[in-house]
Amino acid sequence: MDMVNARSLNTILIIFITSLMLSACTDTTDEQKKPSREARVHLVAVTNSVLKTLSTPSTRTGTLTVLRKVKIFNQEEGEITSNRFYPGDTFKKNDVLINIDGSLLKAQLDKAVATREQAKQDMKRIRSLVKKRLAAEDEKARTATALKVAIAEEALLRTRLRYTTINAPFDGTVSERLIEPGDIAPRYTHLITVIDRQSIVVRVKVSELLITSLKQGGPATIKIDALGNKKYNGVIKRIYPTINPNTRLGIIEVAFEKIPDAARVGSLTRVTLSPPAKPYLVVPFTAIRRDNQGEYVYIIKNQLATKNYVRTGVRHGNLISISDGLKENTAVITKGFLGLREGKKVATGQPPGNKPDR
Repeated sequence: MDMVNARSLNTILIIFITSLMLSACTDTTDEQKKPSREARVHLVAVTNSVLKTLSTPSTRTGTLTVLRKVKIFNQEEGEITSNRFYPGDTFKKNDVLINIDGSLLKAQLDKAVATREQAKQDMKRIRSLVKKRLAAEDEKARTATALKVAIAEEALLRTRLRYTTINAPFDGTVSERLIEPGDIAPRYTHLITVIDRQSIVVRVKVSELLITSLKQGGPATIKIDALGNKKYNGVIKRIYPTINPNTRLGIIEVAFEKIPDAARVGSLTRVTLSPPAKPYLVVPFTAIRRDNQGEYVYIIKNQLATKNYVRTGVRHGNLISISDGLKENTAVITKGFLGLREGKKVATGQPPGNKPDR
């Protein structure tokens, strides 16, 4: 019986010692693995922000428009007796564009002329009678007033008669013809529209970031899609003083050095602008990240990846300017974004794999 108990006791001791040894081995393995996990870092590539003097051409779409466009209305009603020009026809300044029947006004003018002559004779006669003391001074005043009224009526009718002939306000081209000879035109009817082709410009919308670097008189290149790949020299004629608060776009007008004969108002154009070179703080475009708070770059602080929010400006090829939020010679992460998050321990090096950064 004692031998059985001793044998059982030995078995229990062996099992207990074995369990302790296995537990110790497991703890040792975990302790060895734990430092290994903590030592792993995220490999990234970095580049310093630098100042560069750049002038990158920028191409914007625009529309051909005309600055001098006149809608011609009649100031006298009547029948249209002539309308010489059709859309596309050219004319010279003071050429007669439209005639309106003025026979009634001419008759009224003839009557006014006769009335004025009669008033003039009456005035002469009354003056003679006043000198002879055969007429009173108040009668002289009345005839003088009648003469002035007759003269004014004559001048009024001459002006109205002049309105029946509509002359061209400048050298130009007809763009709309809205009435034909024989039509009766009520007063203030839109009869014809004329444009000055020498005032054709390209109106372009540009970013507020670009418009600040442009100057009036600066060079530009214009390409009209409808005319093929030919490029025309231009110059910045006008820079509008306001920015649209919704789109953050401003407007400029670019004039041709020589307007192409085939240019048509309303055509799509592409304007290439070359702003003066100036220094920009730039980083690689691939360094820019975005979240719901805005744009940012990753910088390294105490070996940890840290978000640094910035305000970007104009893109220059594979670089982008930084207008606020970053200093010169700051190291920013440009590769190794897969799995990267703020606060993660990083080290500089070549990130593994050839997949594009995300």
